[in-house]
Order: sequence, then C-alpha cells, then structure tokens
Amino acid sequence: MKNGFRQSMAWLHTWTGLLVGWLLLLIFMAGTASYYREEISRWMRPELPATTVSTDVAAERAVHYLQEHAGQAETWFVTLPDPRNPAMRMFWRNPESVVKPPVEGERRRRGGGRFGDATVDPNTGEKLEARETRGGEFFYRLHFDLHYIPVLWARYLVGFCAMFMLVAIITGVITHKKIFKDFFTFRKDKGLRSWLDFHNVSAVMALPYHAMITYTGIVTLMVMYLPWGIKAAYPTDEDAFFSEAFGGMPEVSAPAEGRAAPLPIQQLLDSARTHWKGVDVSGFSVTSPGAANAVIDIRQRDGRRLSIDTPALRYDMVTGKLLMESPASGAATATRGVMYGLHLAHFADWGLRAFFFLSGLTGCLMVASGVVLWAVKERPKHAKSGRIGFGLRLVDALNIGAVAGLPIAFAAYFWGNRLLPLQLPERADAEVSVFFYAWGAALLAAFVWPKRVMWTWQLYLGAALFALLPLLNALTTHAHLGVTVPAGDWVLAGFDLVMLAFGAMLAMCGWRMQRWTPPLSAAEKKKRAAAAAAGSAVAMEAKA
Repeated sequence: MKNGFRQSMAWLHTWTGLLVGWLLLLIFMAGTASYYREEISRWMRPELPATTVSTDVAAERAVHYLQEHAGQAETWFVTLPDPRNPAMRMFWRNPESVVKPPVEGERRRRGGGRFGDATVDPNTGEKLEARETRGGEFFYRLHFDLHYIPVLWARYLVGFCAMFMLVAIITGVITHKKIFKDFFTFRKDKGLRSWLDFHNVSAVMALPYHAMITYTGIVTLMVMYLPWGIKAAYPTDEDAFFSEAFGGMPEVSAPAEGRAAPLPIQQLLDSARTHWKGVDVSGFSVTSPGAANAVIDIRQRDGRRLSIDTPALRYDMVTGKLLMESPASGAATATRGVMYGLHLAHFADWGLRAFFFLSGLTGCLMVASGVVLWAVKERPKHAKSGRIGFGLRLVDALNIGAVAGLPIAFAAYFWGNRLLPLQLPERADAEVSVFFYAWGAALLAAFVWPKRVMWTWQLYLGAALFALLPLLNALTTHAHLGVTVPAGDWVLAGFDLVMLAFGAMLAMCGWRMQRWTPPLSAAEKKKRAAAAAAGSAVAMEAKA
C-alpha cells in the first residue's frame, strides 16, 4: 500500500469491477428482468385468457380436471391463478404400474411417462394449448445458471462474480470520500469527468439496493459455497441436514387405503383461510387422491410475507381434520428465508416491484458505465504511443458486445417468440437459441470492428428491435395495445409500453454516441495551443 490506503482501494475497485464486469452485466440484466418473469411469461403466451373466476371456482375446476385426466395418479400438484399468472398450472405423478412403455419409433416423454402436466383455463376448466416457451423463467435461470455452462460450475462462477461485486461496492464507498456530494454532481460533456460522474450517480442512487441484492444473492447459495460446516455436523448423512433445515412438511409415506369421496375443495380452502386469518391460498397438493386416507397440503399465497418459506396446512381430505401445519423455522433457517425473500421480492406489490426493477436498471447502468470508464481512462495513454494496445481493443470489443449487444439479444428473444412457428419441435429451446445467436452476432461484430460507429449501429439496432416489438405483436396476435388498453389489461399493455420506452432510451443513446466528440487530451490541447500561438505570431509579423 505504498500509494496509501485510499489509492489501494481505488486500484482494487477498478480491477474487481473490470474483471467480471461483462458477466455481471448479464447477471444484473437477467436478474432485473426476473422481477417481472410472470408478466413476461404471460406476454409470451398470448393465448392465455384473463382470469374471471374466484380462487374457489378455479380450485374446483382443477380438481375436476385431475379426477378426469389423472385419477390414478399418486400425487397432484396445483398452482392456482393470481393477478400475475391467469392460468392454472398442474402436475401429477403416476404410479409405476400405469406407466406405459414407449411405442417403437415414438419419442419418449421426459420423465418416462411417470409425470404429467397441464395448463388449464380456470374460466372453463379446459386444457389450454398455448405456445411452448420458457418465458420469463429463462431470464430467472440465466442469471444464476448461465444456461450452457454446467449448473454446478455456473453457480460457482456467479458466486465468484458476486463476491467481486461486493468488494467493488465496499471499495467504491471507501474510495469516494465525498460520495454523497458526488451524487449531486454531474458535469455534462466533460469527457472522462462526465463518465466518472455518471458512474458515481448510478452507484450511489441505489447503493443500499446494490449491497442488498449482491449479499442476498450469495446467501441464496450459501450451502453450496460453504459446505464444510454441514460435512462436520452430518458426516455420513448430509440429506438429514436439508431435511431438518429446509424440509417443511414431511412427505406422506402411507400407501393408499380404500376409496372414499373427498370433501368439497372450497370447504378445505375456507378452513385454511380462517386459520390464516383471511390470507388467500396459492395452491395445493393432494397425496393418494380418491383414497380413504387422502391428504391435502394447502399453501399460503405470497403477500406481505418477507420470507420465501411458504406456510402450509395439511388436512385429511375426507374428514377435513387439520393434521398438521408447517413447522416453525429455527433462527438460522428463518434468517436465510428472509434473505432469500429479499432477493426474489415475491412480497412486493406493484409499486415496490417497480422500484426494485428501476433499482436493478440503475445497477446495470453502474456496471456498464464502470467498464466503459476504464476504456475512456486508458485511451489517452494509448494515444500517446500512437497505437491501440491489445488490452484496450479487447475491452472496447467486450464493452460494445455486452453493453450494446445484450439489449439486442433480449429484444431478439421476444421477436423469436412471435416469429418462430407455433408447432416447431423444441420451440422453447429455439427461442433461447435466438437470444444467444443474436448476442453472439453482436459480439462478433464488435470484435471485428471495435469502433465508435459500431456502438452507434448496435444501439440503433437495439432501439429498433424494442420499438417495433409492439407492432410485431399487433401483426401476429390479438393481444396488442389496441385491445389491451381499452380492456384495462395493464400486464400485457404495460409490457408493450415498456418496450417502447426501452426503444426510445436506446435510440437516444445511439443519437448521443453518433454526435459525441471525444475530448482532447492535455497533450493535444497543448499542441493545438502552441500551433495557434505560432499562427498568431506569423500573422502579426505579416501584418507588421
């Protein structure tokens, strides 16, 4: 630390941010989009109707559908509709005795026929034939699984990036001794100073959010990152730890006995609401449906509860007797549940969710401006030598491919949802491929020509893809702004309007980049001043 503590922290801040900055930007962008993964999934399945029935009616139709199509199943799992997800999603597990072997030449179903699933319209109780898509779930998984990388390695890599991000946040606070003054300072068209001001403002504006989301992201996978305590306490049976710490309701192991008619599902749901003092139900699971000893586990809906741990009640489905409720968590498990809940923000209403989303966008701007700032600071050094070094050229290409290229990939993913044939085999995987093909093309173009004009072209392309998305939606589906706004369907209408806003924002960035003139270095200013003075002297001599 020969340069002093603060200078050492500045060095550490620069390099911890730069080394993982481009991957952090992907993680931040995908994670920010995940706040609206249910809304994204609904837009990407325009065939889904809006829910017009109560929870009780939907649950009754779910039970009727399962009795008709999965009456022999061992277990039913039902997720009831809510304002963010209008369809019912259900799964069931068939006993081994009824699983049919695959017909020769026919593609074997995932799970070997042991599991079934359906998306059902709660208004009619009929199965919905919606297009195959991963929807917003793709972004959620992408931000910690990175899709193509093996899951274990991806999560270690994301955890490594999160630790670097946490170090960058702490060292950034230490480095800026006038951090709150810097928050109110922005000097326009001042070159390096303007980039630094923008980075400071975007960092300080949502600093508590940045620290919270980074730390809680590490906590969500803490058991994977720090397994030694579990190995010490449970040397021969690690599964016992997970059962005790996160087990929730114990699994029902008793075999089905006899047959008996269950109580009406509405009566059981009413009993659960009464027990929870009016809190609604999000779904339920039934073990041994139709049997005399059938039991139902009813899950509480996310509301103002901060923790991700979901309370549940278990009833005898024939007598209606309350058998048990989910056990109370210990202090450590409850703390982990709150941390996890803060990270996912399932508790947030529409206003708080929008605040989290905007804070996430601010985090994206902070990371993007940080990696660009390094290149802006380094360029004058390379200008003195008369050549651009490999390191700066590499950073320039990665900056263009990540900062300008990732919005192209996000928009291309939505375009793929509307343009790919509805009956295309493995259609959901094809949509994901569109995302990575578009991003790969943007990165390749950036490496071929890492110049300022490439910034402009990619920003304008991203602007066009986002701004034209509502038009594409209108040409390919019935769920466009002309229908959704009059109907007051603000989930679908809001998606289209946000796409227009993103298009306008990227277009403004492209316009600024197109007209931006890099500021002169000190040496260039001195050289031009000397030339101007010499010219003035010659003019005065000629005049004399």
